[in-house]
Amino acid sequence: MDTIYCQGCGIQIQSSDPEKPGYTPKSSLEKENILCKRCFRLKHYNEIQEVSITDDDFLKMVSTIRNANGLVVHLIDIFDVNGSLIKSLPRITGDNPIVLVGNKMDLLPKSTNQRKLVQWLRKQAKDAGIKVLDVFLISSIKGHGIEELSSQIDYYRKQKDVYIVGTTNVGKSTFINRLIKQSTGISEVITTSYFPGTTLGFIEIPLGGNASLIDTPGIVNRQQMSHYISEEDMKLITPKKEIKPRVYQLNSEQTLFFGGLARLDFVKGQKQSFVCYFSNLLPIHRTKLEKADHLYENHLGELLTPPNEKTMETLPEFTESTFKISQEKTDIVFPGLGWVSLSGEEATIRAHSPKGVAISIRKSLI
Repeated sequence: MDTIYCQGCGIQIQSSDPEKPGYTPKSSLEKENILCKRCFRLKHYNEIQEVSITDDDFLKMVSTIRNANGLVVHLIDIFDVNGSLIKSLPRITGDNPIVLVGNKMDLLPKSTNQRKLVQWLRKQAKDAGIKVLDVFLISSIKGHGIEELSSQIDYYRKQKDVYIVGTTNVGKSTFINRLIKQSTGISEVITTSYFPGTTLGFIEIPLGGNASLIDTPGIVNRQQMSHYISEEDMKLITPKKEIKPRVYQLNSEQTLFFGGLARLDFVKGQKQSFVCYFSNLLPIHRTKLEKADHLYENHLGELLTPPNEKTMETLPEFTESTFKISQEKTDIVFPGLGWVSLSGEEATIRAHSPKGVAISIRKSLI
C-alpha cells in the first residue's frame, strides 16, 4: 500500500491499531480526502483525543527544517508575543531566511500604531537572537494583510519551499487555510482547533513548480496558560474580538484578580492607572491586598472564575514574582492570558500565576 498521510494533521495513516496515532478504518481509504480518526472526530464533533507524541517528538520533527533549503515563516500571536516567539528558532531552522508574521492584529485596539508595532516586533526578535528579513501584521480570521504577505512570501521564497513555524495555538492552520484560499480559492484544507498539538506531522501543499507550502507541528511552550486549563476556560481566555482595555485607578495595597487564573498586587507607589488587556470575557475583580489571600482560598472557581471545576483539578499552585517599575511605560505579561500596562511611575508590583507560567515585564506594546 502507498504511504498515505492524514489531510488534517499530516500523520501517516494506518488501519491496523485503533489505539495508535494515524488510525482510520480500511473503509475510509477509498475517500479522496483521508482523515485519521482523531481529525475526523475533531472536525465533525469538535472532540480532541490524546496522542502518544511528546513535546520532544514535535521539536525533533520541526528541527529537520535546518537540513532543508527554503523560506521560514515564523507565525506569532500578537496577543501573546512572549509566549509565541520561539527563542530557539535559529537552532531549529538553521541558515534558512526567516519572515516574522504577527497574527491576530484584529484583537488589538484600533488605535494601535502599526508602524511602531512592527519596529517593536523587530526589536523583540533581535533581542531573542532571531534575524528576520521582514515583519508583517495580519489577521488570519479577518484576512487583513494576507494579500500583501502572500505576494511577499512569493518574492522571498525564490521558488523554494515555505515552512510555516509557530508554537501550538498560534493560528497556523487558520493562517495556511487563508493563504491557500487567497491563491487557489479552496477552503478549509487543514484541520483547525483550539487545542494545542492538532498538527502531528508535516502537511505539504503544492505551490507550483516543485515547491510546497509546509505546515509543521506546533512547538510546545509550557509557559503558556493554555496548557493548564480546560477547553471551556480556553474559550473564555482566548479573545475573539478587539480587546477593550479596562482601566483601574489603584492605590497601593490593592489587588486585581484576573478570574482566578492570575493576580496582581500593587504593593507600593502613588495612585496610578493599571490598563488591563485581556479577553473581554475574562472577569477582573478588585480587592484590598489584605483580603486577597482569603478571597482566593474561599472563592476560587466561584466569584473568581475561570477556573472551572475541570481546570481546578490540574491548575498548579500560584507562584509570585516581584517587579520594581520606574521611568518608562511597562507591561506586566501573563503568557497566553494578557497583560497589564503601567504608565511608568514608580511602583512595586507582585504578580502571581500558576507555577510554570512565567510572568515577565517588557517595554509597553501599546
